[in-house]
Amino acid sequence: MEELKIQPVAHYNGPFGSKFGVPRQSSLASAIEGRIVFTQPYRVREALRGLEGFSRVWLIWGFSANRECSREWQPTVRPPRLGGNTAMGVWATRSPFRPNPLGLSCVELVGVDDLELIVRGADLMDGTPIYDIKPYICYADSFPDARCGFAECAPERRLKVIFSPELKLSESRRKLLEQVLSLDPRPAYQDRPGREYAMAFEGADVRFRIDGDTLTVLSCD
Repeated sequence: MEELKIQPVAHYNGPFGSKFGVPRQSSLASAIEGRIVFTQPYRVREALRGLEGFSRVWLIWGFSANRECSREWQPTVRPPRLGGNTAMGVWATRSPFRPNPLGLSCVELVGVDDLELIVRGADLMDGTPIYDIKPYICYADSFPDARCGFAECAPERRLKVIFSPELKLSESRRKLLEQVLSLDPRPAYQDRPGREYAMAFEGADVRFRIDGDTLTVLSCD
């Protein structure tokens, strides 16, 4: 059996301090901004030559926060998109629990700043290892007529996000939180009315409660 040893070329720096709350697909929270910080020996200006000509890039990264699992890999998983109740083949999903814990995301490349890439719309938590970066090429990577199985359409349901009156937040931070939380960060199997949830975001502990289709942000400190 052939084996391939890989090591990170960079790490992602972003607002999500844990995997809870991270958008389930890239670009769903397009306003979320982060940075790709290269590690040595890959922090080299020549390696970025020509990248400024592209508006999007592919990131190949690792599910670094996967819980340890002593059992053998499972051929089926239960996608949140299907409510967590229907089993699908692992190759038909983007589940983090797969034989090789690698993820693939297409993100907007905002710019290059001091040998770091500024990106938007990444579905990654802070500190995620990046194993490779490739430019997105429209004529080769875009297939608008492709069939998408059970994920044919983007999720339509969005929660209404409201903030407790006593919260003092900037307008920009409110908009970021609203975009992220409207996606309903809860696991598909959790739907307990009145339960309080917590999410690490931009160094703060964001607490919220969900009742029906309304999410109320209780605190952010």
